[in-house]
Amino acid sequence: MNDSGWRGSYEGWFDAAYASLLESGVDSVRILPLAKQLGLSRTSFYWFFKDREALLDALIARWRDTNTGNVIKQSEAYAETLVEAMLNVFDCWLDASLFDARFEFAVRSWALQSPDIEAEVQRADAARMNALARMFNRFGYDEVAADVRARTTYLVQIGYISMQSREEVALRMKRIPHYISIFTGQDVQQRELDRFHARHGYRPASGE
Repeated sequence: MNDSGWRGSYEGWFDAAYASLLESGVDSVRILPLAKQLGLSRTSFYWFFKDREALLDALIARWRDTNTGNVIKQSEAYAETLVEAMLNVFDCWLDASLFDARFEFAVRSWALQSPDIEAEVQRADAARMNALARMFNRFGYDEVAADVRARTTYLVQIGYISMQSREEVALRMKRIPHYISIFTGQDVQQRELDRFHARHGYRPASGE
C-alpha cells in the first residue's frame, strides 16, 4: 500500500459518491456512509474535499462537463448533411460515455429538492437546446423553425429519461430513422445509417 492508501483517493471518494447518488439520491451522499463503504476513516475525506458541499459541487461539475458538454460538442461536430449532424447528436443517446442517462435522471431528481440544482438544470437545458438550434440554423432553418425542431429533438429524449423508458437496442435502432425524419424533415440515407450503426457496433438482423 502506498502512503496515501489509508485515505483512499479523489477518484475513489468521487466514484462512491456518484454510485450513491445514482442508486439512492442526493440524501445518501454523505461523508460517514461513504467512508464506511470505502473502509476509510471519515477524516480521510478531507484530504480531497473541503466538505460535503465541495463533493456535491464536483458531482454537478462532472454532470455539466459530460452531459451538457458532449451534447454541445456533438451538435457542433462536422457533418455534410443535417441528417448526419442529427446522427452525431444521437450518438449521445446510445453512448453512456457521451451522455450518462442515469446521471441525468439523478440530477433532475435532485433538482426537485434544491433550487440551486434546479437552476443548474435549467441552464443546462437552455444551453443544450440553443446548441441544437444552432445546428439547425447551420443547415438553413430560420430562427423559429430551428428553435422548435431543437426543442422537439431534445424534449423527446428528456422524456425518455424522465420516464426511465427502456428500449432494446434493436428496437431503438429501428425507430431512429423515423425520429430523424420527424426531427429534420429529411430521410436518412442508407450510407448514413450504416456509418451510424458501425460506430455503435450494431449489426441489423437480416431483413431490417
